[in-house]
Amino acid sequence: MVKRVKRIEKGIDSLKREIEEHFEKLKRDIEEGNIDRGRYHSKELDRSLISSLELKIRVLGVKDDSASKYRERLNKIKEEFGL
Repeated sequence: MVKRVKRIEKGIDSLKREIEEHFEKLKRDIEEGNIDRGRYHSKELDRSLISSLELKIRVLGVKDDSASKYRERLNKIKEEFGL
């Protein structure tokens, strides 16, 4: 069971890094005016990465509100730029 927990924790850390990278890409796309690519990155964040993070946190059973913070951050960007 310990190996599984460590593997899930590594997965959570990896997802957090990937989410931050996608936020940077989304920010860059918005600054450059690539709204379509920005929509792609926002959907990728919302449907794939943040959902996977929530699932892994739920499986691990720990108190971690980082997924909700990422979702709030994404919703704020979506509202601000109309994505």
